[in-house]
Amino acid sequence: GKRKSLNNSVLYDSDESEDSDVLVRKVFAKRHCIVDEDESSREQQPDKTCPTENVSPNKRQKVCAKLKELARQRATRTSTSSGTCEVSNGGAEIEEDVLCYSPLTPKEDSETDSDSMKDFIVEEEDDDNTEHVESENRPQWKEENTSNSELLAYYVPQLCRCDHYVHFKRIVKAFLINAIDDTFLSSLYDGARQKKYARDMLLSLHYLDDRFIQPRLENLISRSRWKDRYKERVDCYPDVRIILKNPQNMPCQACELKRYCKFNVQLFGKLYNSRTLEADDFMSDDTQVLKVGMICAERTRIYHNLKHFKYKLYVDCSSVTESEGAEDEPVKDTVERLFSQLEDSGWIQKRYNDLEEYMDDADHFQEEK
Repeated sequence: GKRKSLNNSVLYDSDESEDSDVLVRKVFAKRHCIVDEDESSREQQPDKTCPTENVSPNKRQKVCAKLKELARQRATRTSTSSGTCEVSNGGAEIEEDVLCYSPLTPKEDSETDSDSMKDFIVEEEDDDNTEHVESENRPQWKEENTSNSELLAYYVPQLCRCDHYVHFKRIVKAFLINAIDDTFLSSLYDGARQKKYARDMLLSLHYLDDRFIQPRLENLISRSRWKDRYKERVDCYPDVRIILKNPQNMPCQACELKRYCKFNVQLFGKLYNSRTLEADDFMSDDTQVLKVGMICAERTRIYHNLKHFKYKLYVDCSSVTESEGAEDEPVKDTVERLFSQLEDSGWIQKRYNDLEEYMDDADHFQEEK
């Protein structure tokens, strides 16, 4: 019988064309038992009488008294934003400032629903008053100077990223301060200065080292065959000259591979501290001359430009303070004046463009074949 009903439920499409031979499953509606409305409504209605027909009169009175007391407590209880909830736990009552909800009977729901929603309904205010309140709470942005980054910085400051050029300007200002007060950078790295401007400058210095320079230096070294001795020499000397000479078929003094070496790499300058940028006068006239191949010479130029960019920038800032600084002027005023002059003349932007050019050279440098 089941198989027969299954076969009868599968039909073909009434269209007799070849393209319409598709099985169509006939869907039958589910059967529902029709129940008398009086009986169903009688079953669904809860029995409002006290369920104590087969109980003794004394016990029935106690149960009815408890039910009346419970109904009275429910009627007087209102839902508020904060209440005191008493929880019995092994005889101990714990009071917590939480919102207590209790099941309501249909009668109580109709009486207390409107009262409980009063706390959540806000009457519409006049449009003029609303716009006035919103204008007071909203930050006063000038239309011509408003940008998405400024709005993001105001509303979600932890998600706002500082622009690279802003980092660079902070570094220039820190170098100008240290050129006048040579203890500024050391106190900055030691954590002695905790004001906001000092912490921002330290963050920018770390950003320059850890995000701009160091990853690219490691990439240049990892793709080369430089020996450690050659790398240490390039790291120590802040000045370099790469001179074209007659080619010689010899081992390159950078990678020690046999090449047609036609470049002389001349390294010179004072050794300095990478943090405080304080120069060391020990063997200040020392010079190293190394003969390298074409690939190693180009890699040396790119690597050296990035490695010693920060020191060269500090040297330039020091020369500016020596020529333009005033002796009887406070340090803060001198720094602000010099910084404004450098920014207005495009000096800071030019140095930042040099840094971007060095980083692009490192990113696009072809790997040695």
